[in-house]
Amino acid sequence: MSELVLDAVTVSRGAGPVISDVSLTVRGGEVLALVGPNGAGKTSLIESVSGVTPHSSGSLILDGEPIDRLSRVARARRGIVHIEQGRAVFPSLTVRENIALTARTAEEVEAALAQFPELEKRIDSPTALLSGGEQQMVVLARAFAAKPRILLIDEMSLGLAPVVFMRLMPIVKSIAESGVGVLLVEQFTQLALDLAREAVVVAGGRVSFQGTSEDLKADAGLLHRAYLGG
Repeated sequence: MSELVLDAVTVSRGAGPVISDVSLTVRGGEVLALVGPNGAGKTSLIESVSGVTPHSSGSLILDGEPIDRLSRVARARRGIVHIEQGRAVFPSLTVRENIALTARTAEEVEAALAQFPELEKRIDSPTALLSGGEQQMVVLARAFAAKPRILLIDEMSLGLAPVVFMRLMPIVKSIAESGVGVLLVEQFTQLALDLAREAVVVAGGRVSFQGTSEDLKADAGLLHRAYLGG
């Protein structure tokens, strides 16, 4: 299975670093939760992985090979798929057409749809007519159809009620169980910890906790101190 390693990654914007010396490992078949307070630099970190934002120092290694010098397109071709904030669907296209944008064959479209049975009845509907939760399913299905090795998900719950987000969690777990490594940035901390085996807390641009999700869930004081950067 694939493995993505971030080694002492620093990302700078404007006057200085927004992320400093972050090291973590995303393994195929697992979900790693990346949580922390707003403005901690979580989005900047995963954007540096996909190539949206350059990192100023440190190393990005995918399956033993450095990808620091690769473009965003080249990284995507290596299997790094990034679901950015917001539901980036093409509203005038149908569900099937949205998924077909990343699938190479009709069989891959069908394989992606098999992960999302709720979309079957809306398959020929323009995505503009779908609910927010259904649109997020389309985004996930399109990412799955791209055959990711590492899937970066940034605030999947944005604009969704917790109950709707909870319907998506088993889908993300299923994608990971298929062998994909998932790095999940999420505002609903407890739900993210329920989904992930390992967790990294970032506060003030630095890692304040790295360990099992169970440890964080079992100790509210530990989670609180991590969010404060302690």
